[in-house]
Amino acid sequence: MEVVEMLDNLKEKARKDPALREELLATREEKEPLAAFCKKCRELGVPVYEMDLIAAGEEFYAAMKRSTNGGGENSPMLEGEDDFYELFFAGL
Repeated sequence: MEVVEMLDNLKEKARKDPALREELLATREEKEPLAAFCKKCRELGVPVYEMDLIAAGEEFYAAMKRSTNGGGENSPMLEGEDDFYELFFAGL
């Protein structure tokens, strides 16, 4: 299962379970929020690591950039589209 799909499934569970939602949101208050979030994901049986999120975001951004106007320097700059961590919480 891809990282994006795992995060989407977790987000849907968190939307239905307020306690889970609060647990996930609480990770943002930690000294290292990304690491805390990934640790919580793994505790919940969702095998997500920090580099998984970063790599998935970079791969998505690269694919998006290649598909726009031939992928050259004229491709638009996408803001935040490569940050699946932030997109997860924005959708939560």
